[in-house]
Amino acid sequence: MKKEKIIAVYAGTFDPLTYGHLDMIERSSKMFDIVYVTILENIHKKTLLTLEERLALLRESTKDYTNVVVDASDALAVEYARSVGATVLVRGLRATMDFEYEMSMALANQYLDAGIETIFLLTKSERMFVSSSTVKEIAYHHHSVEDLVPPCVNQALIKKMKEQD
Repeated sequence: MKKEKIIAVYAGTFDPLTYGHLDMIERSSKMFDIVYVTILENIHKKTLLTLEERLALLRESTKDYTNVVVDASDALAVEYARSVGATVLVRGLRATMDFEYEMSMALANQYLDAGIETIFLLTKSERMFVSSSTVKEIAYHHHSVEDLVPPCVNQALIKKMKEQD
């Protein structure tokens, strides 16, 4: 009997992509046959980087993961997962406040499609404070974020901050 591939979706805004995100991608790629890393447009968030910039940075940063597919969508995460045949949504947890938000989202997704499971991966302790918002704030004030983001993202942020000056 042939084993069915397990497909997962790791969705987010990725504005910008951080080493915390990459950790989730790497760990997910070891757990699932295919991982769709998908930028979901959030109407409540104003982004620093354009969709095209975020897609390019994600593709560059994940090019060595053969089972990772980078994509974008304006659908709900559960709808997108269904469209690509995924049965798992991957979410990262940094702290207690993440858990409350992520749990409510997981319950909403379960309501929308009980056949799609949400799994939570705990962020490594050295990345607990890293969020895209924190990275943007540090970069905005012209401090280095090179230890928090991949090199291509660091360069994109330096360029973006110079454009805004």
